Amino acid sequence: MTARVLVVDDVPANVKLLEARLLAEYFDVLTAEDGFKALDICAKTQVDVILLDVMMPGIDGFEVCERLKANPRTAHIPVVMVTALDQPSDRVRGLKAGADDFLTKPVNDLQLISRVKSLVRLKMLSDELRMRAETARTIGMEELLRMTENRLDEAGQVLLVDGRASSQERIIKTLKPIAEIAVLSDAQAAVFEAAERPFDLIIVNSNLEDYDPLRLCSQLRSLERTRFIPVLFIAEQNEESRIVRALDLGVNDYIVRPIDPNELVARSLTQIRRKRYNDRLRMSVQHTIELAVTDGLTGLNNRRYLDSHLRVLFDRATARNRPLTVCLTDIDRFKQVNDTYGHEAGDDVLREFATRIRSTVRGADLACRFGGEEFVVVMPDTALDAAAKVAERLREVIEQKPFRLQDGTELSITASLGLAAIAPELPSPEHLLRQADRALYQAKNSGRNRVVALAA
Repeated sequence: MTARVLVVDDVPANVKLLEARLLAEYFDVLTAEDGFKALDICAKTQVDVILLDVMMPGIDGFEVCERLKANPRTAHIPVVMVTALDQPSDRVRGLKAGADDFLTKPVNDLQLISRVKSLVRLKMLSDELRMRAETARTIGMEELLRMTENRLDEAGQVLLVDGRASSQERIIKTLKPIAEIAVLSDAQAAVFEAAERPFDLIIVNSNLEDYDPLRLCSQLRSLERTRFIPVLFIAEQNEESRIVRALDLGVNDYIVRPIDPNELVARSLTQIRRKRYNDRLRMSVQHTIELAVTDGLTGLNNRRYLDSHLRVLFDRATARNRPLTVCLTDIDRFKQVNDTYGHEAGDDVLREFATRIRSTVRGADLACRFGGEEFVVVMPDTALDAAAKVAERLREVIEQKPFRLQDGTELSITASLGLAAIAPELPSPEHLLRQADRALYQAKNSGRNRVVALAA
C-alpha cells in the first residue's frame, strides 16, 4: 500500500523524523513548515493523509483542520493531529475540528504506520465512491444525492458489545444524547445482531469474558452484511500491541480507558457521520448503475442492458437445449401521435405502453425499450406457440383500453408484434433479433395490429 502523506510541523527535526519513518514504508511524503503552506499544498496537490502538528505559528493545527474540513475539496482527507498535548480537552477540541485521530509525541512507530495505513484504506474507498457519485451528479442525479442528507443529523444506531454492566451503563449514559444503544455481552449474539440490523457504529470493549475481542472484530470485518459498519475499539492502558492488531484487522478507531466522555462522543459522532456519508455514496453508485441500464422515460431496461443480457440468456438456452423466444413490438402509426398531439403526448403514450407491457409479461421475461417506439420482450424457456399466446394477450391489452393523455384526451392505440424463437439456423442473438424484426415487418405489411411468428 502506498499513498501521499503531508507532514506539517514548524520544527524541522520533527518533520525529518516523521518523513524518515514514512519513507521507510514507501509512502510518498510532502512537508510543510506552517499551516498556510499546508492549506496551499492541499489546494493544489492530491494528498491522502495529513499528519498535522497542533502548536504552530500563524494559525495552529486546530484552525488548519477546521479550514480543511470546511472546504468540500479537502474535507475527505483524513487528518491526524500529532502533538505533545495529551489533555482530553485538547483531543476533544481536535476531534470537534474534524480530526480523524491523535498521535502523541514522541510518536510510536507501529502506531503511526498502522494509523496511516488504516486511514489510507478508508481514503481509497471514499475516493472511489466520491468519483462515482460525481458521475451520478453530472448526469442529473442531484435529487438522489440529497435524499439522505437529513439523516446525517439523526440519532445514531449503535451496538455496544461490553462484558461488564458497570461500563455498559456509563457508555449508554454518555452516548444517550447522540445515539440509540443496543447492548450485548455475548460476542456471538452480537455478530448475528449486527448482521440483522442497520447499525451506524459498533463499539467493542476489550473486557469480554471467554471471548477474544479481536476475533469479534475480525468476524465483523469478514461478513458481507457488517464489513462496512465502523468499529470503535475500547482498550486498556498499555495495550499498544492489541490496538495495533485491531487497526490491522480493520477497526476504524479506538479509545483507551479511562474513557473521557467528551472524547467518546466526538469519536462516535465522527464514525457515525462517516458511515452515513459512505452510505449516501454507495446509494448513488447503485442508482448510477441502474440508470446506465434503464430507459429514463419508461423505466424499462434499455438497449444496452438488452444487448448484454440477451447474450447471457441465449448462451444459457443453447447450452441447456432450452427454448427461447423474442418478441419485437412496435406502436402502430406512432408518428401521427407526435405530429398531431406533440411529443409530450408521445411520451405519455410510451410510458403507458411500457406500463401495459409490465402488466402482461411474466416475472421471468425481460422487457426492454429497444429504441423509439419499439420494445422487446425476451421469454426464456418459452417455445414459439406459447410465446405467441403471450404476445396476443399483450396486443389485446394495448388495443382494448384507450390511452389517456395528461390533458384528458383519449387515444386508440394498437401495436404490431413479431416473434422469433431460437433455432440452429439462428446461431446468435443478433440473428434472432433480425428474424423477429422480419416478423414485425410482415405484421406491419399485413395490416398492423397483429402478431406474426416466424419459424426459422
